[in-house]
Parts: sequence; structure tokens; C-alpha cells
Amino acid sequence: MLKSVTSRSVVPAVVLGLSSVILLSGCSGIVPLEAAPDANNPACADLTVRLPSEVAELPKRTTNAQSTGAWGDPAAILLTCGIEATGPTTLPCITVDGVDWIRDDSQAPLFRFEAYGRSPGVEVVIDADADVSGTTALVDLNSAISVLPQERKCIGAVDAGAIPDNAEDGATVEAP
Repeated sequence: MLKSVTSRSVVPAVVLGLSSVILLSGCSGIVPLEAAPDANNPACADLTVRLPSEVAELPKRTTNAQSTGAWGDPAAILLTCGIEATGPTTLPCITVDGVDWIRDDSQAPLFRFEAYGRSPGVEVVIDADADVSGTTALVDLNSAISVLPQERKCIGAVDAGAIPDNAEDGATVEAP
């Protein structure tokens, strides 16, 4: 009789223990991020449902904040929708498959890319130490980013009148 009482009390303890392990391991995969001020914008919802399951061959992770995305373990690519969009800037701008991106390398090896001229604003932060190609990441994210309305485009310094037509067009860009 003692044997049956022991086995009855052990089974719930084992089930409880396994449940705790499953719950804790599920929570450990969540990437903690902060939602941007305009994260509840419906356009961000349209974007986040279109985020790919892989970016630069890194698997998508669960985040704890609205309108965000993360890829890699540890997270090497972070996306936040709903940021305040950057206005005209002298930061370098690149166009990748029809989407303009401004690049801020002031915190290298963390590189911040912002989808320029899109509303609401979207930023992608890439950790170069994780050996991730920024170009590949942006290409993989472009189809999701393209759903956001484009209000402005990047233009070169010559186009903006900042440099005479006969001068070389350098990395500096300015957008209206």
C-alpha cells in the first residue's frame, strides 16, 4: 500500500516538474524588446504579419513587444516598427530592391538601418559580430517593408543641389 501512495505522489510531482521545464524553456526563447511609440499603428500590424520566418538564414524568434521581430540565437537582427521616421539626413542611403535604407554605423559593430521615407518608421539593427550580411538581411525583409507607404525617396547630393553637377557624387545623401 505504501508503494501505491508513493507512486501516486511521484506522478504529479514529475508532471509538475516537466511542465515547469517546458514553460521555462519556452520563456527563455523570447527576445526582450521595447515597442516603439507608434507600434500600434495598423500599418505596423500589416508589416509584422508579413515578416519572414528566416532572415539571412537565421530563424525568427519570439519577441515580447508589439510590432517587433528578431532573428538568430542569440538575436543578431532586430526589427522595430513604429519609430519616429528620420527626416532629411546626411547619413548614407542605399536602395535595395526598391526600398531606400539609411545606414547609421555610429555604434559599430551594431549597424542601424532605417527604411527611409516609409510611414510609420521602421528600423533594423544588425550585429556585424554575428557574421550577418546587412544586404542579405535587408533583401529578406524588403517584401514586408514594401507594404508601408513610401512618402519620400533618397536622393544624391548632386540631385539635392548640395554639390555642383560636375563634382563627384559621394556617399553623402540628402533627402527632402
